[in-house]
Amino acid sequence: MIRRRTALAGLMLPALAGRARAQGFPDQPVRMIVPFAAGGPADIIARVVGRVMGERLGRPVVVESRPGAGGTIGVDAVAKARPDGHTLVMASSGAIVILPHMRANMPYDPLRDLAPVSQVLGVPQIVSVAPGLGVRSLQELVAMARARPGQLAFGSAGIGSSLHMAGELLKLRTGIDITHVPYPGAAPAVTDLLAGRIQILLADVPALLGQVRAGALPALAVTAEQRIALLPEVPTAIEAGVPGLVSETWYGVLGPAGIPADRIATLNAAVRAATEEGEARRVLADQGGRIVGSSPEAFAAFIRQTHGAWGEVVRATGARLE
Repeated sequence: MIRRRTALAGLMLPALAGRARAQGFPDQPVRMIVPFAAGGPADIIARVVGRVMGERLGRPVVVESRPGAGGTIGVDAVAKARPDGHTLVMASSGAIVILPHMRANMPYDPLRDLAPVSQVLGVPQIVSVAPGLGVRSLQELVAMARARPGQLAFGSAGIGSSLHMAGELLKLRTGIDITHVPYPGAAPAVTDLLAGRIQILLADVPALLGQVRAGALPALAVTAEQRIALLPEVPTAIEAGVPGLVSETWYGVLGPAGIPADRIATLNAAVRAATEEGEARRVLADQGGRIVGSSPEAFAAFIRQTHGAWGEVVRATGARLE
């Protein structure tokens, strides 16, 4: 009997040790840096995801805004943080897969210095035009732009933003010549679109949804592969006659490179729990995108793929930081 108990104890030791390791992390609050101003989409997503993560991890997830330089300041802070899993970033596509192709002095290498945890959400853009432009379809817009080269302007949330790249992709896929007007965010671009000071805007769904539903702005298309649930009557850009016009702002959780694999797995399970919990899914769905909740490996592959794709767009269009 003694030998049997000893043998059973020996079998249980590895399992108990693994359980102890899992229970030992995290051993302090987790910081979730948002590299944009409080109140924006990234902040909303980080807070709803952080709430569920905190419940799953047994430690609070503290959301901290650290805006600036298109998101690169906050991402850089995480890239240089101690790789123990207690410091994360709710990053968006611009600072990870777009700006590295446009800045010669990037403070981090997104493919080397960061550890993907999970993609959370992908939000496409709505293609809209000024109310007085007299355009009712994407094809009519393309025809007008071809007839008036250089005379129509499109707004964005800043140079190197996903909204900027969506406009550049529209130019690339149609051959039209339209002028980029950068703004410090989507909201002032929407204001100028309503006033007719710019003629075109490709903006993330939440930025335009209210105006579209109120009838103040038309939605010509969405830059998604499939129609979105919030605007099921609006065609995709592909359906509207512009093949290859697929663009989205994606959001995902990353940490500094070097976080141990078991801690990445723990964090991944917590993020994926947030994409499955009822109230969190409702808030994420209100952003108008596809809820993901990917594995670390799938997120890493997605980052590599979109990094390469947007690099091609930047090179083809000559887009640059001015």
